[in-house]
Amino acid sequence: MTETDSDALRWLDGQEGAMLALLEELVNIDSGSYDKAGVDAVGARIADFLAGHGIPVTTVPVEGFGDALRAQVAGSGGGNRPVVLMGHRDTVFPKGEAAQRPFRIAAGRAYGPGVADMKAGLVMNAFVLAAYHRAGGARVPLTGLFTSDEEIGSPACRPIIEETARGARAVLNSEPGRPTGNVVTGRKGGVFMHLEVLGKAAHSGGNYADGRSAILALAHKTVALHAITDLDRGTTVNVGLVSGGQSVNTVAPRATCEIDLRYVTPPDREAAMDRIAAIVADATVPGTTAHLTVKGAFLPLVQDAASRALYETYAGVSAGQGHPVAGEFAGGCADSGFTASVGCPTLCAVGPVGGKAHSPEEYLEVASLVPRARAMAQTIAALAEG
Repeated sequence: MTETDSDALRWLDGQEGAMLALLEELVNIDSGSYDKAGVDAVGARIADFLAGHGIPVTTVPVEGFGDALRAQVAGSGGGNRPVVLMGHRDTVFPKGEAAQRPFRIAAGRAYGPGVADMKAGLVMNAFVLAAYHRAGGARVPLTGLFTSDEEIGSPACRPIIEETARGARAVLNSEPGRPTGNVVTGRKGGVFMHLEVLGKAAHSGGNYADGRSAILALAHKTVALHAITDLDRGTTVNVGLVSGGQSVNTVAPRATCEIDLRYVTPPDREAAMDRIAAIVADATVPGTTAHLTVKGAFLPLVQDAASRALYETYAGVSAGQGHPVAGEFAGGCADSGFTASVGCPTLCAVGPVGGKAHSPEEYLEVASLVPRARAMAQTIAALAEG
C-alpha cells in the first residue's frame, strides 16, 4: 500500500459525521423511480459534493427518468482500466414518504426511505472518490456511476451501465451489505411482465351466455403461471397485482395482472418464458384473447473466475480489518447482473450494512459506514497492485 492509499484511508477514518450529514440530505429527498425531478435532485446534491472536492462529473441525459452521472478520478497508472463504483439513486417509495418518516438515528441504526437501498452506498462511493482525489489519485482510474432507474429494471440506464463496465478492471456495486455483514456473489435474474386478457361484456343475468369472462380466463392463467414455480431450481413466478371487470353484474370484458419471474441461469429463463408464452396463448375460456408485455428485465449475477478473484481480494481486505465477510446468493436482482454479463469482474452488496429494504422498517447500521468505505478503498489499492 502506497502513501496515497494510506492518506485516503486516514481521511475516511474521520468522515462518519460528514457521511451521515450527506446521507440525511439524500434520504430526505423523495426519489421514486418515476420521479425524475426527485432522482435528479439527489444527483445534483451528489454532484455538488463531488465538485466541492474538485472531481469532474458528467451528466448523461436520460429522457423520462433521472439522468445518469459519471464521476472520474484520475489514476496515476495512466491508461489503466478503471475500477467502477456503482450505485442507483432511485427508491421504491412514493412522493411524500420522506416527509412522513424523515431520516433519523436510534440505537446505532439510521432509518428513512432508501437509507440502505441504497443512499448509504451512494454516500460511501462519493466519499471514497473524494478520499482518493484528495490524496492525489488512486493508482488506477476510478469511475463513479450514479444511475436512476434500477428499481424498475434499469430500462434507460442499462446501456449506460454496460458501456461503462466494458473494459473496466472491476465493478464494485454498493447495494447494501447483507444483515449478516456479507456481500453478494450471485443473484437471480428477473423479468417483469404485464398481461392483458380481453373477453366480451354481457349482462350477467339477462344474457350471461353471450359473455366471455376475462376474469375467469385470467384466473385459469394465474393458476398455470404459479405452477411454473420450481423452488429446487430457484425459479419462481408470482402474479402480484390483479385488476379487471366492469361491474358486479357484467361478465368481465377485460382483466390484467403483473407477473414477476425470477430465475438462476439463462436456460432457466428460456424454459420459463416458453411456458409463460404457451399459457398466454391458451384460450382456456373460448372467445378470450391475451397479450403479454415485458416491462423490464434483469440479468443474473453469475460468478466466474474473475469475479471470484475479486471477491477473494475484498474478503481478504475485510478480514484484515477485523470484519470477515462471506459471499451470499440473493434472490433480489440488481444492476450487477448487467456488468457481469459484459465480462467485467463484479462484486455486489459492498455498501454499508443494512436490512428490511423496501419497507418502513428499513435500517442502516451506522457503525458500518466507515469500515465498508475503508474496505472499498483497500480493495482498490489491492487491485492496483495486480
